[in-house]
Amino acid sequence: MKIEDEIKGRFRNEYHKGLINLTYTAKQLSYEFYQSLKKHGLTEQQYNVLRILRGFRSEAPLSIGFIKERMLDKDSDVSRIVDRLFEKGLVSRKENPADRRQKSVEITAQGLELLDKMYSCEMKADTLLGNLTIEEVNILNQLLDKIREKKNKAHGGSAFGR
Repeated sequence: MKIEDEIKGRFRNEYHKGLINLTYTAKQLSYEFYQSLKKHGLTEQQYNVLRILRGFRSEAPLSIGFIKERMLDKDSDVSRIVDRLFEKGLVSRKENPADRRQKSVEITAQGLELLDKMYSCEMKADTLLGNLTIEEVNILNQLLDKIREKKNKAHGGSAFGR
C-alpha cells in the first residue's frame, strides 16, 4: 500500500514523502520484531546488548562504552540495560580492576541459551523484508548507507545538524 493511503496524508515534496515513508516503515518493522522479542521478556535494546556480547565473546569482558558504540539505538542507557540483564541472570558484570568506575560485562550461559531459543525471532526478522528479492534488499542497503553517508558529512553525525 502506498504511504499516502496508509497514513491518509500529503507531502511537501518527494524528499518529505521519502522521509515519512522510511520512518513509518521502520516503526512498523520495529513493532513487528518487538512483538516476537516480548515473548522472551526482552526489549530491542536488551536483545541488541546480548547480541553484541555474544558476537564479541572472544574479546570479553566488554566495557559499557564498547557496547554503547555498537548499539543500534545510540541514546540507550547501556548501564541500565546491563543492570536489567544482570538481574535476569543473562549477563555477568564485574568492577574493572584498572578503573573501578568501569564495569566489565560478559554474556552468561543462560544468556547464550536464551539467544539460541530466540532463533525463531531472528528468522522472523528475516521475513520482515520477505517481499523483496535479494537484489532489492542489496539496493535498499546501498541506499540506506548512502543516506547515512550524506547525513554524516553534512551535519557532523547529527540528523538535524545540532
